[in-house]
Amino acid sequence: MNRETFKIIFTYLLLCFIWGSTWLAIRISLESFTPFLSGGLRFIIASIAIFVVMRLRGITLQKDKLSVKLYLQMGFLSFVIPFGLVYWAEQFVPSGLASVLFGVYPFFVAIFSYFMIPNEKIGIGKTIGMILGFAGIVIIFSDSFSFTISDYLLGMFAVMLSGIMQAYIAVTLKKYGKHLNPLSMNFIPMLIAGIAGTLIGLLAEDMSRVSLHEAGIFAVLYLALFGSVVTFTAFYWLMKRINVVILSLIAFITPIVALILGWIFYNEVLTTQHLIGSSMVLIGLLIANLYGIAFQKVKEIKI
Repeated sequence: MNRETFKIIFTYLLLCFIWGSTWLAIRISLESFTPFLSGGLRFIIASIAIFVVMRLRGITLQKDKLSVKLYLQMGFLSFVIPFGLVYWAEQFVPSGLASVLFGVYPFFVAIFSYFMIPNEKIGIGKTIGMILGFAGIVIIFSDSFSFTISDYLLGMFAVMLSGIMQAYIAVTLKKYGKHLNPLSMNFIPMLIAGIAGTLIGLLAEDMSRVSLHEAGIFAVLYLALFGSVVTFTAFYWLMKRINVVILSLIAFITPIVALILGWIFYNEVLTTQHLIGSSMVLIGLLIANLYGIAFQKVKEIKI
């Protein structure tokens, strides 16, 4: 294994762990802040941190017409609206279930890729892997599903819509954003999300619900520095190096991470149902990743 391959694998696993923990962190942050205010503060802190890193590393902000267009698209279609939907939904939908519903993300990445990026092939391996992965996620949390409007339905639709929007932006950036630096491409969009979210929170949400607690403040800081700066920078770094559909399969691993963290920190029981579902997810990921590699090797041998 060469150094570049190791860095890709390490970064992929790091993303899985951090993003798996953010669903719980969002729920914790909502115990102290309202949804849009919590998200807004997260992205303001994140954008400041990114700006400092950019200055220290001498990274300049791309200001060409295409870059500005992508910043605006990301700001609203990748951060303000999708994260607003997720934060609002997690008031009603359990964090584990929310991560399951976000599993629509890889499916729509594959669909958008097929229509927008001709050389981004889905292939039978990725298709089988995604189907197995999503089936495994459904098995893990099948006892959590409820379709009563008062409890879950609107929240579930909100999370799925968030996943679809994120998928569109991921493919758009894969196609048009190769010239953007992973740090600079996040600075303006997160700043937009931070300002918009905070203003919406202050003007439209009930500020009497704000109750500062250590856990809530720590959750916002964790989401800002690790759940935003580290993850999105790493995500777009990976996007330039691996297939976007394979990258999107992270959405299948994050619920398992959330499940394990709940078992470690909250003594939640890992049932046979959980183990079967987790195994299906991992098998699906193996098929999606290894099928393409094996197929490529066969082609090389034939040549």
